[in-house]
Amino acid sequence: MDMSQKILAAILAGFFLVALLRVFSSPFRLALKLLLNTLLGFLALWAVRLTAGLTGIALGLNLWNALVIGVLGLPGFVLLLLVQWVL
Repeated sequence: MDMSQKILAAILAGFFLVALLRVFSSPFRLALKLLLNTLLGFLALWAVRLTAGLTGIALGLNLWNALVIGVLGLPGFVLLLLVQWVL
């Protein structure tokens, strides 16, 4: 391979990389947002667990509860409380 073919291959690889980043940026951003919200859900469940003695509200600290709170937010927290109350 001579130098011009290497340069052309590098340019094509760069265009391919940019195209891939544009295609996958939206799903990656959505997955990152879900991960961040799930981590915030874990923190909320941990805070509820710390105050359980004072408030009487106790929810399990697990991935399922954190995902529900992470996806639904405050309504998810209320949903988990209602499910615990009914069951």
